[in-house]
Amino acid sequence: MSDLQDPMMKEIIDDFCDESQELFDQLEECLEVLEEDSTQVQQLEKFGQIIDRVMGAAKSIGAEQTALFCEMGKIIGYKSSQIEDPPLIEIVVAILFDSVELLRKMVNSLKENKKEDLQSINTKAFATRLQWLADKFKSIKRSSIAIGDNEQEKSIDSYIKELGL
Repeated sequence: MSDLQDPMMKEIIDDFCDESQELFDQLEECLEVLEEDSTQVQQLEKFGQIIDRVMGAAKSIGAEQTALFCEMGKIIGYKSSQIEDPPLIEIVVAILFDSVELLRKMVNSLKENKKEDLQSINTKAFATRLQWLADKFKSIKRSSIAIGDNEQEKSIDSYIKELGL
């Protein structure tokens, strides 16, 4: 039995789900600021920090798919905070809004079914957008999203494959 289905973990998982929903609200607030003014790229840095909190908590309870999905959002947030292309930022914002919505569905499934469920969520079009975005970010390196001291940072493409998107 996975930790997610362990009855002893119910309260911890429920707390994670409730707190995640509050953090998702904060993520959407960051994106709404950017939607109004695409020059406020510091909101993408904030987005990356908030989603990193969800990622860490997801890892600690064994919600690996949710953690991977969050890590991908963190990469997009941090990398896009370094670009100065308002039309591209607008696209990033739309994709991140979709990411938050998918994360909400994943967390709801976790709370209701005690399992992560990407199969019931239509992710094919979303994965295509992520791959397009990954191509735009290939040249941007950022030390805060590197895996380890001597390792290359993982690419968005590798997360897409790992999630089976």
